[in-house]
Amino acid sequence: MDIASSSLSQAHKVVLTRQPSSRVNSCSLGSVSAIGFSLPQISSPALAKCHRKQSSSGFVKACVAVEQKTRTAIIRIGTRGSPLALAQAYETREKLKSKHPELVEDGAIHIEIIKTTGDKILSQPLADIGGKGLFTKEIDEALINGHIDIAVHSMKDVPTYLPEKTILPCNLPREDVRDAFICLTAASLAELPAGSVVGTASLRRKSQILHKYPALRVEENFRGNVQTRLSKLQGGKVQATLLALAGLKRLSMTENVASILSLDEMLPAVAQGAIGIACRTDDDKMATYLASLNHEETRLAISCERAFLETLDGSCRTPIAGYAAKDEEGNCIFRGLVASPDGTKVLETSRKGPYVYEDMVKMGKDAGQELLSRAGPGFFGN
Repeated sequence: MDIASSSLSQAHKVVLTRQPSSRVNSCSLGSVSAIGFSLPQISSPALAKCHRKQSSSGFVKACVAVEQKTRTAIIRIGTRGSPLALAQAYETREKLKSKHPELVEDGAIHIEIIKTTGDKILSQPLADIGGKGLFTKEIDEALINGHIDIAVHSMKDVPTYLPEKTILPCNLPREDVRDAFICLTAASLAELPAGSVVGTASLRRKSQILHKYPALRVEENFRGNVQTRLSKLQGGKVQATLLALAGLKRLSMTENVASILSLDEMLPAVAQGAIGIACRTDDDKMATYLASLNHEETRLAISCERAFLETLDGSCRTPIAGYAAKDEEGNCIFRGLVASPDGTKVLETSRKGPYVYEDMVKMGKDAGQELLSRAGPGFFGN
């Protein structure tokens, strides 16, 4: 299925109506689009049809135009079908077109939507489904089998191992790594009354919330794309939720943010805010295309964080957070955290060293080893 980005303009709108008493913190978010999300406008004579589906609440839930193939694609991009995944695929497409004139022509880049296990099973918390690669396995299989040429992933979904015959040589510039607090009645987690329910499918978020605010409750089976979760919040299933600010920015939906959590209040997931692009090991042509897009500072930071995660053998069942960044002096500052699922125990560590691949990977591994040693057996409740 080839999707044209212009068809998604203003689709998947979710408008949160705040209570009059709600106070919203001012956040330095830069320019914010109108309510809803708008992807880059790509004019194409090949746009054929637009299917609109009206929900019971009256929101437009989908507007998809199918782009007719006018030529054999030079690059076939594989991605999930969520609005955020598509936004990331469109970002990749636009960057490729800006650097390579042969890719500008209509049909030169084809976007293929692939449904993953994580997309298919929405009735259970991710931790209960188990396994790794819940949002990448089927896309990787399509890549290995030659059905697509490159795979665009949210890096925090990518397991610490890569499937055979694939490489991930490219990270796009990283977005804001922080988490956003979304609520209709309060401006922060601290303002929520005791007993309030916060919806999140992330054990990392759950453990850090309960550690700092034990009087709150967490609804774990709070799954779905950004629009689905915001609709659940509007419907009163929970009183608040946390979402990655990077995703909200890519969807131009930051108007729903009540406040942004500091790194001290909520350390992000490993690789949060980063997009990774994979290709086949033997595909030099695609590797060359991807090399032109790679943002090396991001790639190095992600390598440090993933070395930390790999050492801890992290999965959806383990509350782990990690973040590497370059400081004002050009050094790497890494912070790592592990927690018990109920939030009663949280262990943290940090490292500082040269912003060089070998040193950063060593820092990540060393930090992971330290926390493994301090945690001891049974820390994660397994």
